[in-house]
Amino acid sequence: MQIKYFSWIKDQIGLESENITITEKINSVNDLINYLKNKNEQYEKAFEDISVIRCAVNMEVTNLDKKISDNDEIAFFPPMTGG
Repeated sequence: MQIKYFSWIKDQIGLESENITITEKINSVNDLINYLKNKNEQYEKAFEDISVIRCAVNMEVTNLDKKISDNDEIAFFPPMTGG
């Protein structure tokens, strides 16, 4: 699974992207966030308030309950603004 981070999330974690292999315990975006929060303090801080984080699965904006698989691309970013 490829994970991409944007804006302040990328800055907080210190990575633009990473590849991971998911386990059976990671079935949704929310499960993935919980997994990432346990990696280290940077991830924990970045995902501390998930109400200010949006996600996309395979370039489609979705909610945190979205089911995911090992072949998916997951992107995390702050809320988008119009202009």
